[in-house]
Amino acid sequence: MEIHGFDITGVKLLTPRHIGDDRGYFAETFRADRFAQHCGQHAFVQDNESMSGKAGTVRGLHFQSDPHAQGKLVRCTAGALFDVAVDIRLGSPTYGQWIAQTLTPANGKQLWIPPGFAHGFCSLEPNTVICYKVTDYYSADCDKGVAWNDPAIGVTWPDIADPETLSGKDRRQPLLSELPTYFAWSQ
Repeated sequence: MEIHGFDITGVKLLTPRHIGDDRGYFAETFRADRFAQHCGQHAFVQDNESMSGKAGTVRGLHFQSDPHAQGKLVRCTAGALFDVAVDIRLGSPTYGQWIAQTLTPANGKQLWIPPGFAHGFCSLEPNTVICYKVTDYYSADCDKGVAWNDPAIGVTWPDIADPETLSGKDRRQPLLSELPTYFAWSQ
């Protein structure tokens, strides 16, 4: 498994090696010791999955605040998705900056999004399935978000991103400038 970092500290790209033959392939998609070595000690407590039937479906940008902040290890098991992480750690040198990766079953890429980041995605194909492990259980009281199209963040969404697919909750998310301090940056 290859693990690469970004200019935004904490987010990692994990790319499992596919060992294949004429029957298909085998891939080790998670290994706790390698993950801890590169991403820190995190225990995953829940696996989530969602399917977006329409290409261009936008979900996010979501996060959970303390005391139930979540890290997410995200992968795509069907279709394709444009996956985004936004640094919302106040005081971070990369506060408000974002990274994105295209995740597909064929490329096997996974994105580690630690606590302190908002997460969202856009489905690039019909019937896209996203699967992700999380480090804390869902908490309605801690369920938060930031506007997917906040110009201060400036995510360059794919041309097919369709605002009509946003949930009611995602249509009402605040701007980054309106967020209370949920996470503070520390070195």
